[in-house]
Amino acid sequence: MSYRHLLFSAASAATLWAGGAAAQTPSGDVTVQEFIVTGTRAANRAALDTAAPVDVISQEALSRVGVTEINQALAIALPSFNFPRPGLADGTDTVRPATLRGLSPDQTLVLVNSKRRHSASLVNVNGTIGRGASAVDLNTIPTAIVQSIEVLRDGASAQYGSDAIAGVLNLRLREASSGGNLTASYGQRVTTVSTQVGSPPAGATWNVANKAEYERRDGETINLSGWVGLPLGDAGFLTLAADYLDQEKTVRTAPDWRQQYALVNGAFDPREATIDRYNAWYGEPQIEQYTLFANAGYDLSDNTSLYGWASYQNRDSTSAGFFRRALDDRNIAAIYPDGFLPLINPTVEDMSLGGGVNWILGEWDMDTSLVYGSNSMDFVIRNTLNRSIGPSSKREFEAGGFEYNQLVFNVSGVRTYEAGLASPLNVAAGVELRREGYQINAGEPDSYRNGGVLLNGGPTASGAQVFPGFRPANEVDVDRSSVGVYLDLEANLTDRVLVSGAVRAEHYSDFGETITGKLTARFDITENFALRGSVQNGFRAPSLQQQFFTATSTNFINGVPFDITTFPATDPVAAALGARPLDAEKSVNIAGGMVFRVGAISLTLDAYRIEVEDRIVLSENLTQANVRAFLTSQGFVGVGGGRFFINGVDTRTTGLDVILNYRHSTMNLGDFAYTLAGNLNSTDVTRVPQTGQLAALNPSPVLFDRVNVLTFERGSPETKLSASTDWTLDQFGATLRATRYGEVLSPGTTAAQDLILKPAVVVDLEGRWNVTEKIRLTLGADNLLDKYPTGTPPTLNSTSNTPFSNYAPFGRSGRYVYGRVSVNF
Repeated sequence: MSYRHLLFSAASAATLWAGGAAAQTPSGDVTVQEFIVTGTRAANRAALDTAAPVDVISQEALSRVGVTEINQALAIALPSFNFPRPGLADGTDTVRPATLRGLSPDQTLVLVNSKRRHSASLVNVNGTIGRGASAVDLNTIPTAIVQSIEVLRDGASAQYGSDAIAGVLNLRLREASSGGNLTASYGQRVTTVSTQVGSPPAGATWNVANKAEYERRDGETINLSGWVGLPLGDAGFLTLAADYLDQEKTVRTAPDWRQQYALVNGAFDPREATIDRYNAWYGEPQIEQYTLFANAGYDLSDNTSLYGWASYQNRDSTSAGFFRRALDDRNIAAIYPDGFLPLINPTVEDMSLGGGVNWILGEWDMDTSLVYGSNSMDFVIRNTLNRSIGPSSKREFEAGGFEYNQLVFNVSGVRTYEAGLASPLNVAAGVELRREGYQINAGEPDSYRNGGVLLNGGPTASGAQVFPGFRPANEVDVDRSSVGVYLDLEANLTDRVLVSGAVRAEHYSDFGETITGKLTARFDITENFALRGSVQNGFRAPSLQQQFFTATSTNFINGVPFDITTFPATDPVAAALGARPLDAEKSVNIAGGMVFRVGAISLTLDAYRIEVEDRIVLSENLTQANVRAFLTSQGFVGVGGGRFFINGVDTRTTGLDVILNYRHSTMNLGDFAYTLAGNLNSTDVTRVPQTGQLAALNPSPVLFDRVNVLTFERGSPETKLSASTDWTLDQFGATLRATRYGEVLSPGTTAAQDLILKPAVVVDLEGRWNVTEKIRLTLGADNLLDKYPTGTPPTLNSTSNTPFSNYAPFGRSGRYVYGRVSVNF
């Protein structure tokens, strides 16, 4: 297929968003069908003609939000997509996970131009949605380079390989040989924060209101982006895009009601009455990043074309840990007389380079490509100290980091055969070779070592406060390879019955083989009404991050220091506790739905059931006395325990997606596009992991506790509903959108510590004015009504640092007001 055909296909796909119908003229007549490439390998297949649900989100839809992150735009456009934006979670503040259909972030496959995208090097090991997962960082791709995003809401391991259990996101890049755009955006949080506050100690000399309400003007964000299309002779294009983001932090903490200083002669220190009690930082991180992206294509002849892309991003992010008070044993008064707030400053570097050729071989349309991608994350810990070194400790440490890289080679072919059916039989086959690498690099010695300075006659914790550096013992440099082959068939058996099937076999150098298959069908009962469904098995290979991530910190147990480690599953300590080499997760997906369309109305309804076996999870910290005694008996003296990744959680997810689109044109009031969308989703944990070694201990430690079980089952909204209206009249336009997030549980270690986040409605509004044919002004507000999630009571917020839960599905930063100037050329 030449690049000109690709340009037409991409332009058609960009006409609508989120499962929309075909484009409409003012009279409502259909003018253009949107053709997709995701979920099918047949040519000229429209989104509403597929046997599985595919949504198309256009560039225009991506730009109609204030916070111009792809994950945020997807969370608004897709009812089954959630992006909770956690804070106080170390590196996860910088690379935030998103979920599709309530499954893990790494169970959704991400493609760029139909080629597998590399994942982030970070594995989420803190208590957030997506704990234990390492997923693709979509924010490494600027929206300016994206023409549209196709979302396959159906398992597709047999078609695309590992990770496609929940579905597939395919980002199709802009292909332009002329034109361009420059856009400048400015926004900030304009909000009123209300938090619950605890009571100061008896006899306190300071006063903190029971309910703190304060105004914030923070999170100032400047975003400069643009793209330009250039010709490559008469037969090619080069599209260049650049993006710059400067985002200031947001602070959403309660005033710290706790005692800050040690007593002076039995009385409170006078400084208690004057210290600023807004001493923590919980909210959006501070980010400065720049991104460059290029996409190109060139026709060598009518039968042969070249394509390729390249990208680079540098992201400098800063977020905070928990505040250390002046009287905290982790503090050194000579360095920080008023306590300190440690800052975590990761730098992310991400790059990709891909290229390929399309050509004709007999009756086959062939494609060959080679794609490389890498992502690294290196940590600097600022405004901190190493308590074990004493007053001579540095305040800033290079703590090391990690890198992931991926190289993928593909050869595929597509052709049709006349088989006596209602349509030619479409046959696609291919081979994929993949090599992955993962490294962990140690930090400087002072970031992890113990300097030997005692506290009250006893040892103190090693390393930098809040984030001890990676040690030389944690360093790894590993790789693996895999090869996969697939066969994909699709045809209309009759004029009304479409059937497709796929089978895929893969071999991994580290855990073996897997075979998956998929069968889908569609029955067009009338021209306006169709039924569709699919059944398949799928898999997700354990990531190298899950297999080999390791980190060590010093914990005190009854005053005795122990090294607590996140062990690879193959480490002798983990093996002694019953860990085994990780195997692939396995799934069975069953889905059924309907498509209804008449005139300017389209309605899709899709139900699904996804059963996943042997999900890979991060175990609890195993530091109990009997665990330490058992490890000592096995020869691991001085090991205080730890945690490791393990297969063994089984889940069953059931749900329903509904999307209704309606377009209406009037003579005097303009054109309207209405969308109603909803998702019902429920997950049940049907099995949790255990090992014989730990089961033999009395009491037996829990490998996967109630917090993690309830996070799977109730940590995401069981219902999400949205309604939106896009309006245009001459040079004016507007978008009004309301999203209702259902109830969410923020679980505690006991039922008494559970927090129910009540349902909430978030309203967004944007107005647009096309001053000229080339200049557009935009004003808008995300979360116009300044909605916050249910507040956390002081009994669950003992540090005062976290007055809102990380499980809140729409974050906790309040109203975002923005303006934008866009110039086309």
